Amino acid sequence: QSDYHFEYTECDVLGSRWRVAIPNKAETCTGLPDPVKGTLCTFSCSEGEFLDMQSQQCQKCAAGTYSLGTSVAFDEWDILPTGFITHGTTRSEGNAFINCSNSTWTPKGDYVASNTDECTATLSYAVSLKTPGVLSFEYFYPDNSVYFEFFVQNDQCQATDSDSRWMRISETNWSHYKIELSTGNNVLYWRTTTFSLLGSAVKPVLLRNIQVSGVAYTSECFHCKPGTHSSTAGSARCAPCPADTYSNKGATVCHDCESDSYAVPGSGSCKPRPACTENDYFYTHTPCDSEGKTRLMYKWIEPKICSETVGGAVKLPASGKKQTCPPCNPGFFVTNSSACEPCSNDSYSDGKVCEKCPVGTEPLLGFEYKWWTTMPRNMESSVLHQEFSNSNRRTAWEVAGEYIYTTSGVQDTDYLTLTLNVPGYRRAQPTDKDNKMSELSRITFIFETLCTADCKFYFLVGYNKWNNYLVEQWKGRNSKQSYSYLIQSNNTVSFTWTFQRTEEISMDRNFSTDAAKIYSIHVTNVIGGVASECRRCAVTPDKTDSSCVPCPPGHYMVNATGACESCPPNTYIRPSQPVGEAACVQCGPNTERNRAYTACLSDCTFRVQSGGEAVQTYDFSPLSNVTGFTGSPRFTNRGLRYFHHFNLNLCGRESRVPASCVDNVTESGKEVKGYVCQSTVVPSEIRSQSMVSSQPFVIGDTLIGVTTETTLEGISSPSWMFPPASLQLPDVIFYYKSSDTTQACKQGRSAAVRLRCNPTANIKDLITLPSKCSEGTCDGCTFHFLWESQHACPLCTTDHYREIVSACIQGIQRTTYVWQQPLQCYGGQSLPPQKVSTCVTMDFWLKLGVSIGLIAALLLIGLSCYFWKKTRKLQYKYSRLMMSSEGKECELPTADSCAIMEGEDAEDDLMDLTHKSFFTKIKSFSRERTSDGFDSVPLKSSYQHQQEDEEEEED
Repeated sequence: QSDYHFEYTECDVLGSRWRVAIPNKAETCTGLPDPVKGTLCTFSCSEGEFLDMQSQQCQKCAAGTYSLGTSVAFDEWDILPTGFITHGTTRSEGNAFINCSNSTWTPKGDYVASNTDECTATLSYAVSLKTPGVLSFEYFYPDNSVYFEFFVQNDQCQATDSDSRWMRISETNWSHYKIELSTGNNVLYWRTTTFSLLGSAVKPVLLRNIQVSGVAYTSECFHCKPGTHSSTAGSARCAPCPADTYSNKGATVCHDCESDSYAVPGSGSCKPRPACTENDYFYTHTPCDSEGKTRLMYKWIEPKICSETVGGAVKLPASGKKQTCPPCNPGFFVTNSSACEPCSNDSYSDGKVCEKCPVGTEPLLGFEYKWWTTMPRNMESSVLHQEFSNSNRRTAWEVAGEYIYTTSGVQDTDYLTLTLNVPGYRRAQPTDKDNKMSELSRITFIFETLCTADCKFYFLVGYNKWNNYLVEQWKGRNSKQSYSYLIQSNNTVSFTWTFQRTEEISMDRNFSTDAAKIYSIHVTNVIGGVASECRRCAVTPDKTDSSCVPCPPGHYMVNATGACESCPPNTYIRPSQPVGEAACVQCGPNTERNRAYTACLSDCTFRVQSGGEAVQTYDFSPLSNVTGFTGSPRFTNRGLRYFHHFNLNLCGRESRVPASCVDNVTESGKEVKGYVCQSTVVPSEIRSQSMVSSQPFVIGDTLIGVTTETTLEGISSPSWMFPPASLQLPDVIFYYKSSDTTQACKQGRSAAVRLRCNPTANIKDLITLPSKCSEGTCDGCTFHFLWESQHACPLCTTDHYREIVSACIQGIQRTTYVWQQPLQCYGGQSLPPQKVSTCVTMDFWLKLGVSIGLIAALLLIGLSCYFWKKTRKLQYKYSRLMMSSEGKECELPTADSCAIMEGEDAEDDLMDLTHKSFFTKIKSFSRERTSDGFDSVPLKSSYQHQQEDEEEEED
């Protein structure tokens, strides 16, 4: 029977199967048992039982073993369990010559660890489920430099649906993960890829306690691992051995250690007790008694592993003398039993007696701890072991009166954590719905680290009960200093401080004197907090989140009277200081306050006048949308490529959409918003997403001003950053500032965005970084950008073009308008269309002048002839007149004409007009009238009448 084993065939459509014998080695024996009818495919055994394939009956597991029934579990990792496969692959990004064949998951006894180099390591396990099941496992994922994903594929290599395949960060504690599995074949994948920006040491991902339910049966029981036992038959799991006991593999009982040895809970062996030293105890202060006294007390570190009877061992020091207790923390009062209790919601205190806030004020609620006689109720400490043993020690931080400090751990590699939980936050100042950058709360703490090794001190923020986000870390010795962190979301529910003495694994306590001390912790604006002072407030229609009402928008509170006064024009209210005239902040150049009096905005227009030139108007509205751009590629020490991605929202009113940067690596999904933000982008080959963005932070969330000056409110944008190609228009600079402070940027980050006129720039987003500071910043705090665009030019006006008038051709003259060169404007007023007008040439005027001259000459000749003729006629009349006088002087002839009225016929006219010449007729028509209005008509004389009468008689 040792030459073969039994297995079941695949189930048929009727749900039946056969039991067949399979030789352990091919062709080693003959005469195998014949196949027999097997159990139904739905058959299964209960917990603590296994299926005996010989009898095909369920039997109980023996003592010292266990069975999960329809589940399989893997909690021993001395070797890789059967069915697990691990391999390493080389990524396409970076150095292709890296050998990743050894970059696999490695068993470490109680857990399996991932790789720590820049390769992709995959751990897989295939399981066939007869019924829908559940997969559960525990993991430790402390380093966000590693991308850790888990997913399930079916037998068609198709990934099953899941909310997220990316695991959450677990900085100090093991995380538990559970997912449902479908019936049939399931392939489980755990995959990690390391991404180290600075080439520093990376902490691996750890897995343990993998359990899968839904299998039909288990044909064997598993032995209890060392440090555990099962005393009865049919056990579903093994119990860990208590402290100072041990067990071997498959044990039914735990054995006691000798008196001179010890064992931590769950140990597989005992260790000799070392001599007690000063590193094996710590000091603390007792709670205040009824007399208001406390004393210094020393305690052994639990569990106690040292021996006081060994030679050279030290004794526990005696307790100190009683001393007067320090006052309670602000917002608390001393009870009759000398205990500290919080004041009511409408009161405040300095740690002694509670007092009611005056009318028109409200308490400034928060948590302020600066005296440490007892651990606050909303704080707890714990120890996380690097080797992840099952030690029951819980206390990692102890109170010491003026500070709280870290005690010695079991090992120097232990993580000593202190956690402060908060229920939520109140609004410090009312804001409009579009203002998302106001200060919600702030935590400030004073700390000190005393280290002789490479210790590390971490500050983490918890966004939910599963995830902690690392905010800042300090290495080595740090003098007493203060650190402040701005809280912008109500999702922040906890704060954690973690101290690790060293990462070098050793069973000895070589650096137990290294410690971290926290002197004070202050969290503002906390729901359910206490107050150390009150502030005045004024009326507002919103009373949902305040015990009183603040001043109306645009008003500040006078310190002395509490009355509300209006701020000067174009100012906004400082959120952190709503009292006093200093609360009114003047808006920067070319900016205007918003309607809520909370910030200054730009409407994307700008006007400037340089020298004696005309006013130039800019319109940056086409550039107001959120614009993203990426810097030049950068590489890690191993050749992995990454980028710094920036998002920019230049300007806009209240309805503008701010620029945002997100973290889509971890489950927290951290998102920051402002005018300018940055994130680190990793090529998509590393992960299945189109873009991997991490480490987001805000560069500027407040607009300081818009000007052509190179310095504004301490922010400098020197010209040498972006030297112009030639003499041109001055750059328009937008200055921004962020309220977030870091250890390197204690005044916060800032940004200067230069807008340079470039009419030939066809690309809208032509944004560049300084050539001498390729990351956009030279000091890590002030960022510089150059944006060249057509829309960065002033609007065109009539001063930007000139007119060209053509010659008069065939009576037509054209007027054409062209731009002044070089062209330094865009948009605005367009070129007028060409104008066509009539005109008169010089030939026409010459011909006209000749014609007029000829006519004038002819007229003069005619007049000359006329007057010459008239003169001759007058001479003739005069000579006739002289002849008719017959030489008698002084005697004139009888009048031969008389005056007739105008319009009467001259019947007696003896002149024969028919014999008159043409000029004579004209002359007769143009005769002059007398001054009395009568025409002069020639008459016949009496002598002539007489001669005519005689002639008629003869006839």
